[in-house]
Amino acid sequence: MNKVNIEINNMDYQGMLEAVFLATQDAISVVNENGEHILVNPAYEKLTGIDNDDIIGKNSLYDIEEGESLHMKVLSTKKPVGNTKLKIKPSGKTVVAQAAPIIVKGTLKGSVAVLHDMSGIKDLTDKLNKAEKKLRELTYKYKPEDIIGESVAINEVKKMIEKAAEVPATVLLRGESGTGKELFANSIHALSSRRNNSFVRVNCAALTDSLLESELFGYEEGSFTGALKGGKKGLFEEADKGTIFLDEISEISMNTQAKLLRVLQEKEIMRVGGNYTINVDVRVIAATNADLSKLVREGKFREDLFYRLNILPIVLPALRERKEDIPLLIKSFIVKFNDEYGRNIVDISEEALSILMDHQWPGNVRELENVIGRSIINMNLNERVIESEHLPQLYLNKKLPVKNYVAAGNEAMTKLSNVLDKAESDYIKDIYVRLNKNKTDTAKVLGISLRSLYYKMEKYGIK
Repeated sequence: MNKVNIEINNMDYQGMLEAVFLATQDAISVVNENGEHILVNPAYEKLTGIDNDDIIGKNSLYDIEEGESLHMKVLSTKKPVGNTKLKIKPSGKTVVAQAAPIIVKGTLKGSVAVLHDMSGIKDLTDKLNKAEKKLRELTYKYKPEDIIGESVAINEVKKMIEKAAEVPATVLLRGESGTGKELFANSIHALSSRRNNSFVRVNCAALTDSLLESELFGYEEGSFTGALKGGKKGLFEEADKGTIFLDEISEISMNTQAKLLRVLQEKEIMRVGGNYTINVDVRVIAATNADLSKLVREGKFREDLFYRLNILPIVLPALRERKEDIPLLIKSFIVKFNDEYGRNIVDISEEALSILMDHQWPGNVRELENVIGRSIINMNLNERVIESEHLPQLYLNKKLPVKNYVAAGNEAMTKLSNVLDKAESDYIKDIYVRLNKNKTDTAKVLGISLRSLYYKMEKYGIK
């Protein structure tokens, strides 16, 4: 009786093992002591593309396209083999495999291997990367690795970015329009100890004075018509323990400048319509393409605020000052637009690259990105290389006059500023005319706010 029960239990145990073997999602293959396949599960058939009847009796190399047989290594050493990368056939998939010896009563009877599909691991990695990207979008949009270039000029800026990240001092990013000020501000935040807290971006030129004030500092209930019940937190409060990026800082009014100065000095804000102060711990990064020292002299910008902002100034180089970075930037934009447009562009021709290298890029990196995007749109779906005929017409494709400026200090800076102002003025005027004097379309093409366009047109006397 006991013997019968033992036989039934053994049979149940064997059936359970077979069920587990068939149901497991990992691909399993078993060979005998001669290295011949004697058992595979359905997951193995699905992964390799080989039917059970075709593999049984075949040697251990039958399903391997690239790599050595783990089974034969186990049979020769009688030791397990850890994670090993293989390419299997006929599916052509890349797998990570482990194998171990099958020893019964001290005798080697064969080898068992487990195969993991690398594509599944890649899908998981992609999902993790997407999750990280979404998380970054809630805090900061870019990261330091997004700064493309190996020129001396850009490497100097990278060093300054790293230094700025180590201290909580206010940073002033100066550079022409299109040099990537938001990218560098994001990078400072991403490298700093505040990286896990909010990164709040404010375009000071995109909001009216009253709206900018209420957005920055918040407001109390009933402070003005349309104010929300209970009031509203300002962006400085939202950025508490994090970073606030004030883009186009030169555009704010003198009244708002005074309130901003109080934040920098006292680390506190007062909501619109409020009668009490709120402490905030915010790192301020400001950016401008204007000459703030000139605005100070003209009485358009507070001198005390300028000195508070200019504690750690970082000047971003124009693209024409680091042309050796253009090929690297083009490659990164091709990757970006391939993803956005569903294309498969692989390169740019030498002739097209030569044209782009000769251009002076008054719109800087933003203009280059625009040109590459438009070039790819101009290409047929079967074309893989950007040729010169795909390039849009480049405006101001003449080299700026090269002069030997020997004068030092402010005089040299003034001359350079005049040259840049002339180039920017001509560029805006040319775009404006080509777009039939449509200000909204002109602002979009230039990548600036409509308010900034009005400011620049008034500055350069463009009618």
